[in-house]
Amino acid sequence: MQAAQAPSEVGAMKIGIIGAGNIGGNLTRRLTALGHEVSVANSRGPETLADLAEETGATAVTAAEAARDAQVVVVTIPLKAVPALPAGFLDAAAEGAAVIDTGNYYPQQRDGRIAAIEDGLPESRWTETQIGHPVIKAFNGTYAQDIITRGLPAGTANRQALPVAGDDAAAKAAVRELIDELGFDTVDAGGLDTSWRQQPGTPVYGNQGDAAAIEKALAAASPERTAEWRA
Repeated sequence: MQAAQAPSEVGAMKIGIIGAGNIGGNLTRRLTALGHEVSVANSRGPETLADLAEETGATAVTAAEAARDAQVVVVTIPLKAVPALPAGFLDAAAEGAAVIDTGNYYPQQRDGRIAAIEDGLPESRWTETQIGHPVIKAFNGTYAQDIITRGLPAGTANRQALPVAGDDAAAKAAVRELIDELGFDTVDAGGLDTSWRQQPGTPVYGNQGDAAAIEKALAAASPERTAEWRA
């Protein structure tokens, strides 16, 4: 079912999206349709985002500019690229901005070996240390197409739910409200220290279930990374 495209009922926000791949591109599409003011960046420069900007009305910018005055910043790039983000790229964000990390560690498939993660540091905790700002882990196990096609009004039976982890209660609440606006329920997955429960290879990763199914999947997770997801 196609997600509703009604304007935001919680007020338009300034949102910066760094990364214009499948997740970043579809979040740009949905969030602009909801009336938010979106700036989007990638690693290749704003001129390469002309088509997405024309399609959505988003503003194509550099990664250094994406967070300017933003109330929500989405970092949706390969983990191996996180250390190369511009220094101080969050300095101009709005006070109290929520930073969403959608990233996953794919050592064999893309990212190479990251020692701290191999030693057990949760992926989003690693990202947080790299960018110097608290993050909220969300969308990392969500199929990009679901963002476009599976959103439903609040209160709909069996509405798909997404796990959301993080330590900042206010930022987490803001992210959960935004996800609700996009058409999905959320489950509080706790703090970043236990956010391994939604990393690749866990029962919740790629799970399209409702809130009860997501809670059950989180509870069934093991902290031991399986061979497919180790370097």
